[in-house]
Amino acid sequence: MAAPTSSKHEKNLRPKVGVGVVITSPLHPKCVLIGKRKNVHGDGYYALPGGHLEFSETWEECALRETLEETGLSIIGVTFDSVINAVIEEERYHYVVIFMRGEIDLTKKKEPENMEPNKCEGWEWWDWDKFPNPEDLFVPLRIVREKGYDAFRNCPP
Repeated sequence: MAAPTSSKHEKNLRPKVGVGVVITSPLHPKCVLIGKRKNVHGDGYYALPGGHLEFSETWEECALRETLEETGLSIIGVTFDSVINAVIEEERYHYVVIFMRGEIDLTKKKEPENMEPNKCEGWEWWDWDKFPNPEDLFVPLRIVREKGYDAFRNCPP
């Protein structure tokens, strides 16, 4: 006799691993780069650059790759910043999202370009303290902010 399955813990469903990149620039103090998603999960919501962690890839490599692929920017000083467990059961959405931080490399391109216009409306620098409303943020970014994450906690004012 088979054990009953719980809708809360559906068999064979596994969380995915995402990497979000908090990108800063000395040319835009107290700002991070966000874009409005389109044609993918989270359509119409603001999100950080990022994506799926690939097999055998380090978190740093993923942050570098996704940033370049999506914005055309090179970043330096890439470090771990935070991690969340994002679950929306009714949408069968479960991601462990690793937040990495990096600063644009001023010896290269200084401003973002929308490299994937089919996935993003465009990139903008937003002041961390004047961010879009929480209901306008993609789930991982909304959750990390609700948990008290501050992109500038260790930075001078």
